[in-house]
Amino acid sequence: MTDPLAPILDLPGVRDAADRARDALAEVHRHKTNRRGWPATAAEAAVRAARASAVIAGSSTAVADDGTAPPILAGALRVAQALDGDALTSTVGTWRRAPLQALARLHLLAAADLVDDQDQLGRPRAGDDVAQRLSILADLVTGGTRAPAPVVAAIVHGELVSLRPFGTADGVVARAASRLVAVASGFDPHNLGVPEESWAKRLAAYRTGVEGFAGGTERGVGSWVLLCCGSFEAGAAEATTIAENAQPA
Repeated sequence: MTDPLAPILDLPGVRDAADRARDALAEVHRHKTNRRGWPATAAEAAVRAARASAVIAGSSTAVADDGTAPPILAGALRVAQALDGDALTSTVGTWRRAPLQALARLHLLAAADLVDDQDQLGRPRAGDDVAQRLSILADLVTGGTRAPAPVVAAIVHGELVSLRPFGTADGVVARAASRLVAVASGFDPHNLGVPEESWAKRLAAYRTGVEGFAGGTERGVGSWVLLCCGSFEAGAAEATTIAENAQPA
């Protein structure tokens, strides 16, 4: 059977970019703080990722005096909790055996404060071949490709954020799904990276990348994958900063 992502690996710079991303995150996991203290640094990374993901989605990160967060941020933080600690083990387990179920759960968490009809939470919208494209995506992440994990994460992210399968909080779900690919594949097993901060700082490039990916051209898809791989590298640098700051004085 032909690997559907094989052509992407032949695009200029993709293999090298994926290797750099992989090496950068591997180095973070070898950091002396993360040898035993990774649960604390992973928790910090999850919060930073949630805040940045909310910013990308257009949310403020200001929390009211009573602790109430804006709806998008609140949803992103709930998603972060599902990707941290013991909850991460459960979420990754679901992702590996039933990725569409995991996506539905992520949407329920992300969009709970954004929809009037709670029955719509976790339910993909009708039309635009949504069900078919989600099925193809599920096949990819359950063994349908041998492409490097950074590439798979980029494709999952790009497909979900451009398809908008739920109609609300799709970006938050897409970025969380990218993290799940990274953890489940062993690319970022402790969920230490924070690529979301790079995407948030380069919003124009991020949005242009999404548009290019959605267009489906070789150039557009290749540029998106390179953007994501570069953000994984930047996210590893952010993870290193977290680890350095976590070291005892």
